[in-house]
Amino acid sequence: MTIFQGPVFDMARKQFTTIADYLEIDESDRERLLYPKRAVAISCPIHLDDGRTAVFQGYRVQHHLTLGPTKGGTRFAKSVDMGEVAALAVWMSWKCALAGLPYGGAKGGITVDPSALSLREMEALSRRYMQELIPFVGPHVDVMAPDMGTNEQVMAWFMDTYSMYQGRTVSEIVTGKPVQSGGTEGRREATGLGVAHLTARAMSELAIDPSRATAIIQGFGNVGSVTAFELLRRGVKIIGVSDHTSCFFDRNGLNVEAMVNHVGRHGSLRGFEADEFDPVDLLIQPCDILIPATMERVIDADVARGLKCRILAEGANGPTTPEADAVLEDRGKDIFVIPDILCNAGGVIVSYFEWVQDLQQFFWGYDEVVSRLNQILDKSFHDVVERAKRDGISHRTAAMGIGVNRVRLAKKKRGLFP
Repeated sequence: MTIFQGPVFDMARKQFTTIADYLEIDESDRERLLYPKRAVAISCPIHLDDGRTAVFQGYRVQHHLTLGPTKGGTRFAKSVDMGEVAALAVWMSWKCALAGLPYGGAKGGITVDPSALSLREMEALSRRYMQELIPFVGPHVDVMAPDMGTNEQVMAWFMDTYSMYQGRTVSEIVTGKPVQSGGTEGRREATGLGVAHLTARAMSELAIDPSRATAIIQGFGNVGSVTAFELLRRGVKIIGVSDHTSCFFDRNGLNVEAMVNHVGRHGSLRGFEADEFDPVDLLIQPCDILIPATMERVIDADVARGLKCRILAEGANGPTTPEADAVLEDRGKDIFVIPDILCNAGGVIVSYFEWVQDLQQFFWGYDEVVSRLNQILDKSFHDVVERAKRDGISHRTAAMGIGVNRVRLAKKKRGLFP
């Protein structure tokens, strides 16, 4: 029995067990690899606009510091709990190791509906969260980034709060900041750029003509919308899009630009002028490319049996359950899976670039950022595909096997202290 409970952490544990069996990791080494080094739970009291005081529960999990400081986003959502945050931190560790970044994984969050907060309340909660975590974070200990429910502005508040307590500007304490505050060109778009780039690599691998390809994107936030634009630029027709408010499907293609403008004005797809579609059925519509870019565990075994895509590009963290993975393996090679720890790694890769630039106070242009991003993604893609072919395993097993083994070897070389 541990403090790390719930369906999301159970999923991460099952995935790790599969990889540990594949790598033949000794039973005595498994818990040290899986369980986080540190988990912090905090209470965040703030004054609400109506004069009341409200207390929100916050968390931060640091999985391992073997390769360097931990790195990971901060999520403001109603679903946040210790188990979810811990699972996301574990996945981030394998993601960073797969990409060759000098980080361990971390994740944090607050259990809150950010849409229910005013701007002043959001700032107060953001600053209180960072203030409570100051003893446990730092540019060489744990570096935060945005995630669901947070953005550049929240990162700027985090940075300012930490800096005020240090008595100097410490821009490298967070990534995903506004460019004017030490952020980097391309960070906001990075995850979506990476999803689109790797999807294009998969299309090339399968000899799919982008101008004849169709795509469905579940989730139309930052990742989904940027991915849609980038695929559209490559000639792919976007036939399905959804967010938590609305769902649309049209085999003739959707007006992506109009949708992005609508979300920019209204905050969601609700009210967009097009025929609504059943979101339950969206994932199983025929298409060349399916991109889940929302929450964990949206593709279970039943959905996996009904998938009619050629490429499954996981823009979200943990969208496919272990049971669904088993179904996809049984289906053979008819679906090319780009696993989450590869597919959505663009965000943490460009966050690494931002951290390096802040430490050096030497900044790159957009083209250089994207070029360096694509180089790392190309190498990771090649490593995963070649490992899968060599060992006759799934892309997920290959990707996680590479990431887990790199962490395992680093821990072995460093030894156990004391």
